[in-house]
Amino acid sequence: MDGSRALAVVGLAALTWAYVSVLWRVTDVVGGSVRFAAAVAVALGLAVVVGRVVGVRVAVGVTALLVAAGFAGYLLTLPASQLQLLTPDRIINDTIALLTGLSILRLVGAGTWATAIVPAPVFLSWYLAVRRRYGLAAAAGGAALALVVLTGDADGAVTLVGVVGAALSGAASTAERHGTGLRQVDVVTVVVAAMIVAAATLSVVPGAATSPVLPDRDSPTAEASLVEADDSVEVVGSIRLSPSVRFRVESERASYWQTASYDRYTGDGWVRTGEASAYEGQLAGPPGETRALRQLVTAEDTISVLPAAWKPVEVSGDVATDASVTPQGNLRPGRSLRPGETYGVRSRVPTADPGDLRRAGTDYPERVTDAYLQLPGSTTDRVRELSAEVAGDAETPYDKAVAIERYLESEKQYSLSVPAPSGDVADTFLFEREAGYCTYYATTMVVMLRSQGVPARFATGYTPGEAVGDDERVVRGLDSHAWVEVYFPDVGWIRFDPTPSGPRETAETARLTEARQGGATDVDVAGTNGSETTPSIQGGNPGEIDVSEGVTPVGVNVSSNENPNTTGTEESRQGGGPGPGSGSDGGPSLPSLPSTRTLLVGVAALLGVTAGAYRTGTVERTAGLLAAQFQRRRDPDTDAVRAYRRLAVLLERRYRPRRSGETPRGYVESVATGMFGGDDVEQVVELYERAEYGHGVSAAEADEAVATVDRLVRSATPIRRRFR
Repeated sequence: MDGSRALAVVGLAALTWAYVSVLWRVTDVVGGSVRFAAAVAVALGLAVVVGRVVGVRVAVGVTALLVAAGFAGYLLTLPASQLQLLTPDRIINDTIALLTGLSILRLVGAGTWATAIVPAPVFLSWYLAVRRRYGLAAAAGGAALALVVLTGDADGAVTLVGVVGAALSGAASTAERHGTGLRQVDVVTVVVAAMIVAAATLSVVPGAATSPVLPDRDSPTAEASLVEADDSVEVVGSIRLSPSVRFRVESERASYWQTASYDRYTGDGWVRTGEASAYEGQLAGPPGETRALRQLVTAEDTISVLPAAWKPVEVSGDVATDASVTPQGNLRPGRSLRPGETYGVRSRVPTADPGDLRRAGTDYPERVTDAYLQLPGSTTDRVRELSAEVAGDAETPYDKAVAIERYLESEKQYSLSVPAPSGDVADTFLFEREAGYCTYYATTMVVMLRSQGVPARFATGYTPGEAVGDDERVVRGLDSHAWVEVYFPDVGWIRFDPTPSGPRETAETARLTEARQGGATDVDVAGTNGSETTPSIQGGNPGEIDVSEGVTPVGVNVSSNENPNTTGTEESRQGGGPGPGSGSDGGPSLPSLPSTRTLLVGVAALLGVTAGAYRTGTVERTAGLLAAQFQRRRDPDTDAVRAYRRLAVLLERRYRPRRSGETPRGYVESVATGMFGGDDVEQVVELYERAEYGHGVSAAEADEAVATVDRLVRSATPIRRRFR
């Protein structure tokens, strides 16, 4: 294989890996990576075979057939309810959405979509490579990479690898077309490296009000990572609490004010699948017995959510005209609410007791099992095994949920200061971390339940807030929270909250006190300063579940304030738990490795510098200077010739290289006059001429030539002059 072809194959392999790895991760999340791998292998094998026997037009036709077959296969797997919504306008809108940031993971049939889309670019790009059309091959693969970049599913590291691969394939195409071989690879390497480093160091991502570009203490707010996350939640590291008031709620009962729920777990966060539909009036309530709960919500700050007790069935006010409903049953506004704007919500709250939940059984609807038992194919065996051990002999999904909730409350500490997870969140939290906050607790409980066949989902919103009067509460940014909802047949979704309430409330109270003492003006509304903060309720209400049973009905948190593994008031105030700079035993931990993106940028920079040095001759000159420092002795003639060549390296470094046709003596006389002492230099040249062209030199003469050059090398090398 010639150099250009080898370069093209390496570049195209990197480009293919980039977009295939993104699509493979999609299928891994939804549990279908085996079919995906088979589709890639078949497409690659077909390209190699077809590339040798058919023309480009036939190959383009095969590509179009693969696209059509993939799209048809994807449509056949969609539920009937989704197919009914699939109009030409909807297809166009969804395509535009994908090209402007809609994650592939948000598609209902994400795994099937990825498996359907991947054969076409793999086949076409490698077919073209077989035909030695490397530029077109890079363009075909680059289109697939561009798609996953535009959807937001490709991270920076993957994109860098793909861009480098495309650039290498393009360079191979140019080298082959112009017959330059690989002589220009160093130039391409320098340009690509400069592009990568510039893109990595100059990019700026603006933030929202609750997540500024330069957040306090280098941490996002809990609210930004949960409530404002919209269609996806990424589990991050350390967070901070915002004491600013967001809204007021008038309601006869306290509740958790839910804003969103998520069905698809990605390993590092959560995604809400499906598209929201327009709110058109009365919504269905839970399947079991419920009671009505009315709420009047007034925005005290600009908010882009519609908090409501689960389950909302009706919304009133100006926001109702453009509100929408997610497939998970949550309300969403069509615009941000301005301070002072009000809306009303009527919810139907489940009233099942523990006995009802134990008798609910496991006859789950197919739509529930399809969406809420999903786990990534990479979920570890040790997570499944520990979950089974914690669930123990529990006979019902309710008892399993209670056991897992209590296990997390008792075994893990609450802390806002934690390093970001390096792998699967649940696996990391269970086996590598001693502390975390609500996102970690809720994520881990959902994963543990799903591994035991219990449908569960990740929910976000706000805890009840601060009671400021009869049936009125003020809710702040620090009340943002994540919890778990478990599905029970003929009952619906019931909330569980595995996050220990004691240290959480202590941290929130400390942050609010700090803000008030600091003179913050947006942490209270008229008449609220000094009121009793009640982020969660420690007792049941008539018709609701007995708190002692362990479940968390609407407005109830069963977490004990006496948890023996909580970190205490002072630690909670500071974030609690072992932080990023401490080990599990409290001592200093080893420094963490740089991120994959940082390492790749560093490698790119190193390759660029190396290629630039090679292009300018710096590498060759440096190697020659290093080789000139010492001389291995052989026979007198060889030693004399080698001594002269070492001298020539010094002269080239100081003055200029020897010109074509210039004799060794003429070169030395033209550049070395007065440099080292003419007699010594002339003697080395004379001995070289006798050894190379005459009758040779004696051992003593060779020793003298070597010693002379050694002395000249030392005088011309600053570091050797310093340490001699």
